[in-house]
Amino acid sequence: MLSRRQFTAGVLATAGAASLSAAKINSTFKGVTIGAQSYSFRDGDLDKAIASMKEIGIGSVELWSGHVEPKMQRNELRNWRETVALSHFEQVRKKLDDAGIQLWAYNYSFRDDFSDKEMARGFEFAKALGVTRLTASSNVSTAARIDPYASKAKVYVGMHNHSNLRPNEFATAENFAEAMKGKSKYIAVNLDIGHFVAAGFDPIEYLPKIAPHVVSLHIKDRKKNQGANVVFGEGDTPIHQVLQLMAAKKYKFPANIEYEYKGADTLTEVKKCFEYCKKGLA
Repeated sequence: MLSRRQFTAGVLATAGAASLSAAKINSTFKGVTIGAQSYSFRDGDLDKAIASMKEIGIGSVELWSGHVEPKMQRNELRNWRETVALSHFEQVRKKLDDAGIQLWAYNYSFRDDFSDKEMARGFEFAKALGVTRLTASSNVSTAARIDPYASKAKVYVGMHNHSNLRPNEFATAENFAEAMKGKSKYIAVNLDIGHFVAAGFDPIEYLPKIAPHVVSLHIKDRKKNQGANVVFGEGDTPIHQVLQLMAAKKYKFPANIEYEYKGADTLTEVKKCFEYCKKGLA
């Protein structure tokens, strides 16, 4: 039989667990999770980004490395990555957990100039953060170097596209196909629908074809023909249609807002983006 002290301790522990569970922010609508790429909040540090997401009601984040790493020259940053204690990343995860925000993925952009150790450390960072997904504004050719590390760690790496049609950069469906050809399932896609439209492509047509390989979407609005980033709803990107497609197909990856147009202030503008996405799922 439990003593009164043991019983009370058990009740308190259960209440505490329930409180933590209740603190989780729910930003899923019709089965579609609306999250954020924390780059949207690049005008402030991680604490400010977390506070903004809590105020808006965003419960899922793809964490930008700029909110985790110090600002340094390239060689200094390489050294930091190769030597930083993993407890630094564990503390970052705790901050997000304490705020009730799910850490979906970490954005660590592998490039051709990464040292082998710098590349390997990205997967150690993922483990310390407790994620099984990285996203990367990478080079197409770098996928061959990434794949053995990703396979060993069992961490997916979603390649991020931009709109510039340049050799060895991600912009087209063919670029994604080239990067994944002959690789493991861990080389994946982080599709930016705004950039995809600006480059002349249709995300509604492409998404069902690539969905099994997608780890996250970036949601922004851009004009066609390399057009500008604009307020959500004022460009050519079919944001609402993409969100409705995600709901209909029951895709489990999040739609992460990436605020890049020039607006009044970050909090106000990301809140507007969030409300626009919610409206598309109403």
